[in-house]
Amino acid sequence: MQVKPQKRTSWNVSQKLMVPIALLMLTTLGNAQGFKNPVLPGFHADPSVCRAGDDFYLVNSTFQYFPGVPVFHSKDLVNWEQVGNCLTRPSQVDLKETDGNSGIYAPTIRYNNGRFYMVTTVFPSRRHFYVWADNPAGEWSEPIVIDFAIGSCDPTLFFDEGKCYFLWKEGDIKICEIDVETGKQLGEIHHLGTGSGGRYPEGPHIYKKDGYYYLLLAEGGTEHGHHVNIFRSKNLFGPYEANSDNPILSHFSMKMQNSDIQGLGHADLVQAPDSTWWMICLGYRTSGYLQHVMGRETMLAPVRWEEGEWPVVNQDGTIQTDMKCQTLPLVPMPQDPVS
Repeated sequence: MQVKPQKRTSWNVSQKLMVPIALLMLTTLGNAQGFKNPVLPGFHADPSVCRAGDDFYLVNSTFQYFPGVPVFHSKDLVNWEQVGNCLTRPSQVDLKETDGNSGIYAPTIRYNNGRFYMVTTVFPSRRHFYVWADNPAGEWSEPIVIDFAIGSCDPTLFFDEGKCYFLWKEGDIKICEIDVETGKQLGEIHHLGTGSGGRYPEGPHIYKKDGYYYLLLAEGGTEHGHHVNIFRSKNLFGPYEANSDNPILSHFSMKMQNSDIQGLGHADLVQAPDSTWWMICLGYRTSGYLQHVMGRETMLAPVRWEEGEWPVVNQDGTIQTDMKCQTLPLVPMPQDPVS
């Protein structure tokens, strides 16, 4: 069979110039399209996010459901695709006798030196443990149990200058150094306080930026008054001073009382490759007067975080369903089924 040669198309100079201009316009549009909240709708509570290179990974609570703790992947923080689960074997966690009020609570995902870590708590035993993986879409390790802190929840790991710290809530917020290979306690337990006095301080995360350690904390309970506060210190173990503009995220106000999004909290921060900062958090969409049937969902908001300053969430500390803001270049994922 003879293959006919393709016909050549001759372009003039102006046509050649149109290609880079069109690509530039597409890039600009990709960075300014905005997005809609929630980015993970329906029953995606307690989100935590980390970045590895140009990739973002996110996990959620799964309570009594198994396999547990889904792992989502994204290139832009807006479009997400599930690539696996952290807990896939009974040897990692046994949920056979678990009811709807128990199971896996509030996981945190972190990335350090080429390895991913997911730390969480199982109820009702309130046992903290973490698993690790070199490939977040593959199988995760057997659990490494924290044996010195039983009886609370909302754990996280913080890596700093070659050391690993375990951070959790037990009355107040506590932290201590651990051996990341074994989970064993290496240093004394330090108390970081109880936040700003709101009920149920929870979901602590620490970030290091511009010579400060920033402590992010949810308060108010996972209810209408849920909100996010932030504190900072020059020393990891404190004392931590409160941001005078706390809460940095809240819809528990007259301004937002009619918003269809309520109960914002349990947040996590991540920096993108272009140096912009973003916050993911839980919230729920109301149907009628403060009623909601879709569970707690994963929301996203941009964060302005100037050097040496406090972070500002979406300009005024609120989140909208229709977010009119600059985004990262959008990379759509395969669409979920319509029904």
